[in-house]
Amino acid sequence: MRTRVVGIAAGIVSWVGLALAVVLVVHVVLTVGGANPGNPITSNVRAVAEPLALAFRDLFSPDDPKLRTIVNFGLAALFWLAVRAIVLKLVRRLN
Repeated sequence: MRTRVVGIAAGIVSWVGLALAVVLVVHVVLTVGGANPGNPITSNVRAVAEPLALAFRDLFSPDDPKLRTIVNFGLAALFWLAVRAIVLKLVRRLN
């Protein structure tokens, strides 16, 4: 029973961490690709990505806004992948 619960928890942690990183990467792709900021998809992705970026959102401030987005939101995505890996390791130790 315990193994099953740990497996389910690990699966949830894995998918949530991956989803957070994917939202940030999609925001980077839409921004760098020049997606219409007034489009509902673009604006909704941005609305979700900005709070997920945490303090990374304005960590670096190069003059080019696309480079700023790549660096800051890319670092935030890497952060969430690292958190995902750490939490997965801790959850799997419960087994």
